[in-house]
Amino acid sequence: MQLYYAPNTISVAVAITLEEAGLEYQPVRIDFASAEQTGPGYRQINPKGRVPALVVDGGILTETGALLEYIAAKAPEAGLVPDDPLLAARMREVMYYLASTMHVNHAHKMRGARWADRKSSWKDMAAKVPQTMTASCRYIEASGLRGPFVLGERFSLADPYLYVVCSWLEGDKVDVSGFDKISAFREAMEARASVQAVKAAGML
Repeated sequence: MQLYYAPNTISVAVAITLEEAGLEYQPVRIDFASAEQTGPGYRQINPKGRVPALVVDGGILTETGALLEYIAAKAPEAGLVPDDPLLAARMREVMYYLASTMHVNHAHKMRGARWADRKSSWKDMAAKVPQTMTASCRYIEASGLRGPFVLGERFSLADPYLYVVCSWLEGDKVDVSGFDKISAFREAMEARASVQAVKAAGML
């Protein structure tokens, strides 16, 4: 497998999950500074011009949640998705919230052109990011974390996803001092070999 990623983006959640699953992969770095993600070469990999993209037997997969689910299915022995339907749904509840709301909140800081043409509107969206990301943290703190991990003591696909999103908080000017569960979650994640591996590789 080849993982197309950019440092400090949500694509790193896929790398963490591959490490957790014990699956071999080749990381391929995409340079956002030179807008490589929008160039014709990478557009042939992912026409959306975004990361992650995962080259697998049979084609190319995109969208973080889909890639995480694929990895879990390829390595069922890693137990990254609970067998219990309710727990699996709670895991996905957090993952879908991250994809539909919290990641979008963060993107308003630098990607305003996706939603508005006027630069003044971009500034308004960027100014709102500390507020919306803090509101998302309140939700995660109250309802998204049931213990050291999203599902309590059990590690799941939601945890790499949430961890990478939480790595953006200080840059989004969120005061993390009041979020004890999030702080404990980050510490628990940083103790894992998978996170240490991607950090050593310069992905985070």
